[in-house]
Amino acid sequence: MSRANVARLVALAVIWSASFVFMRVLAPTLGPVWIATSRVLIGGGALVLWFVVTGFDAGVRRHWRAYLFVGVLNSALPFLLFGYAAGHLPASYMAILNATTPMFGAVSSALWLNDRLTTVKVLGLVAGAAGVVLVSRAGAFAPDASFAWAVFACLGATICYGLAGVWLKKNGSGLSPVAVAGWSQLLAGIALLPIAAAAPAPGPLSLDVVVNMLGLGLLCSAIAYLLYYRLIADAGPTRALTVAYLIPAFAMLWGVLFLGESITLPMVAGCALIVGGTATILRPARAS
Repeated sequence: MSRANVARLVALAVIWSASFVFMRVLAPTLGPVWIATSRVLIGGGALVLWFVVTGFDAGVRRHWRAYLFVGVLNSALPFLLFGYAAGHLPASYMAILNATTPMFGAVSSALWLNDRLTTVKVLGLVAGAAGVVLVSRAGAFAPDASFAWAVFACLGATICYGLAGVWLKKNGSGLSPVAVAGWSQLLAGIALLPIAAAAPAPGPLSLDVVVNMLGLGLLCSAIAYLLYYRLIADAGPTRALTVAYLIPAFAMLWGVLFLGESITLPMVAGCALIVGGTATILRPARAS
């Protein structure tokens, strides 16, 4: 991977780790539907406006179906799921569970891109699953139904990310990464609007809420997705998804600094199992 792409990867990890803090702050006021809707509308709208100002041709008439599909799978659905989880889980928990993204990407590649799952990779899957179980029992939280559903929501979001990365690798060679970043999010927001209209935000808007919304939309969506889709185009989805390795460390730090969260030994151990298992899955096979 080139130095420029390594820099993009680290910058993306720092930015996306902050998204879990933003969602945690916004969850009581906006709820999951409006967290997802405002995020993609702000992020996608800002990028599309930039396209108009600069005269960038995104080929919307030719590719709108692809943009909509990627937007729903890679933005609308996972943002809804993480928005729900943010009402029940600390930011650090969500970030650790997000580290399963490359694992699900590898499984999706095995199913649809004929990437073989070896015995070693299966052991990596087992280690990652054990890490998820350990993280789900890592803190002072009652293992009730809402907590369990929040964990499943995080895993559902990471499955969406993995599937979207594989779909882009298989079908997105003719798509501009910049165009995908803008139009996929804006179309995802338009698709979410009917749901948002039927699900009013539970709390009033305040300056703090608006600032966090803008941070989530402009920083964690507009700028982050420019970096992410560029990484997919340059380095491929498997390497781009490894950003999930770096996110938990930053997210745990932000959680301690800004939300007063704590880091426990089981959290660190579970994170190590997830990252280690995923690294095993993604390790290139030795030439025979």
